[in-house]
Amino acid sequence: MVHFIDDHKNDDGVEPIFRVLPIAPSTYYRAQVLSDDPHKRSLRSQHDDYYISEIKRIWQGSKCRYGVRKVWQQIKADGLKVARCTIERLMSQHGLQGVWCGKGKITTHSRDDQKRADDLVNRNFSAHRPNQLWVADFIYIKTLGGWVYTAFIIDGLLALLWTGKYPIV
Repeated sequence: MVHFIDDHKNDDGVEPIFRVLPIAPSTYYRAQVLSDDPHKRSLRSQHDDYYISEIKRIWQGSKCRYGVRKVWQQIKADGLKVARCTIERLMSQHGLQGVWCGKGKITTHSRDDQKRADDLVNRNFSAHRPNQLWVADFIYIKTLGGWVYTAFIIDGLLALLWTGKYPIV
């Protein structure tokens, strides 16, 4: 919003823009002061600027392959004391990530000699009233942040309604 106001303040002035946009004048003027004099920014913000330059140097030196762990180890080897979570936060904010290696997650270790759970409904998933049959399942989902495990447990009658086998009355 600050950049938008800067681009349009010569046409309309800033006060009419403040009336329309959800930004307080003090926020805009504070951003102006901080951009004019970077030494007035918070110490964390000043450190972040230095750390991100080091992170980018190391990350680009690795041909954009290093992730958080290796960047952090290299920064420590260079003699800087930075928390790993700081490296993680800054890399995330600037869209830097390492190359993913390895196989996908193996979710099932099936063996023929293991006893499996009994099929208590004999593959008949019809329900005629609520709380007669419950259906459950879980799934593994790979995300950028890691693996997410999701479980679903629903009443069998609702499952049949969702599949369209019975019209909702």
